[in-house]
Amino acid sequence: MEDTEISMNEVDLQYFRQLIMAKRSEVNQAMEELNRVSRSDEAQESSEDRSAYSLHMADRGTDAMEREKNMLLAQREGDYLDYLEEALQRIEAGSYGVCRTCDGPIARARLEAVPTATQCIDCKKKVGDNPQP
Repeated sequence: MEDTEISMNEVDLQYFRQLIMAKRSEVNQAMEELNRVSRSDEAQESSEDRSAYSLHMADRGTDAMEREKNMLLAQREGDYLDYLEEALQRIEAGSYGVCRTCDGPIARARLEAVPTATQCIDCKKKVGDNPQP
C-alpha cells in the first residue's frame, strides 16, 4: 500500500470528474480529427482512382500504411475513452481512488497523472515485476 494516504471527499471527486471529462473531450476531438482525415483520404483516393495517371505502388503502400496507422490510433483512443468512462463510473460508485488489488488508497499525484488508474503504484509495480505469461 502507498504511504500517501488520501481520502476522497466531494471536492476531490468533483476535481477528478472534471479532469476526466476534460480528457474525454480531448479524446473525442482527436477521434473526430482522425475521422475527418480518414474521410479526406478516402475521398482523395477515390478521385485518384478515376485519374488518367495511377499512383506509384510505393505511394499506394504509404497511403495504406497511413490509413492503418490512423485506424490503430482511433482504436487506441476508443480504448482510452472506455477507461475514462469506467473511471467516471467508479466516481459515481464511490470506488474511485481505491486500489482494486489491495483496497488501499491511490495517491492523488498518481490519479492526477493517470486518472484512469485502478491500482496504487506499489501494486502496479508488483504486476510489472511479475508479468503474466
